[in-house]
Amino acid sequence: MDKIAIIGGTGMTSLRNLEIIRREMVQTPFGEPSGPLTHGVLCDVEVVFLARHGYGHTIPPHRVNYRANIWALHQVGVRTLIAVNAVGGITDSMTPARLVIPDQIIDYTWGRDNTFFEDGKSGVVHIDFTTPYCEQLRQVLLAADASVGLDLVPAATYAATQGPRLESAAEIDRLERDGCQVVGMTGMPEAALARELEICYASIAVVANWAAGRGEGAITMEDIEQNLAEGMQNARVLLEQAIPMLHAAPPA
Repeated sequence: MDKIAIIGGTGMTSLRNLEIIRREMVQTPFGEPSGPLTHGVLCDVEVVFLARHGYGHTIPPHRVNYRANIWALHQVGVRTLIAVNAVGGITDSMTPARLVIPDQIIDYTWGRDNTFFEDGKSGVVHIDFTTPYCEQLRQVLLAADASVGLDLVPAATYAATQGPRLESAAEIDRLERDGCQVVGMTGMPEAALARELEICYASIAVVANWAAGRGEGAITMEDIEQNLAEGMQNARVLLEQAIPMLHAAPPA
């Protein structure tokens, strides 16, 4: 049976209300994932959970083994994947602690292993990435929000930057000129790798802070942690509403 998975980002190293059944370390041709896959039951639905940065949050965004993570989830039968990503808000509507469901992405990362189709493992493959997120899954998340009323932002362009440092104010100005509304460090190559393995993938982006030059003063970890505490709680509420909907009517 096709499985549903959740990748937790900064602020979500575990999934509350998940009844854990077992943990499984999956070996991949691309090295080790960020940690063992946690198999469990959430809202009476079997799901798989993986902490992107490790369960102790020790792996920085540019060192995450994205290929191993996506391959491992695919290996255990995951065909629907919801990613939770912490982001900075660029435009006025992207206020701290708000949830955003991106519909587009621009990749500014470099040096990351960003494809399964290399090193003689297959022929040359060019995936269609016109719509980088699974629209069916996005619509389920939006329908779930209609039931719980979290006032999330239904569409945005996500700027994926290299990290681990935060951006300069001038860099954020450039991203806004490019048409981006939020900025994060983990959106790519995760989305593209999921597409390569034909996994239906969408993101719940949690605004952790105003991006550089958009708020008042310097960005502090104290502010980020406070905003993430509220935003991640809302993300959990959304997940607990969406998971049974996905189980009842999985994306085609």
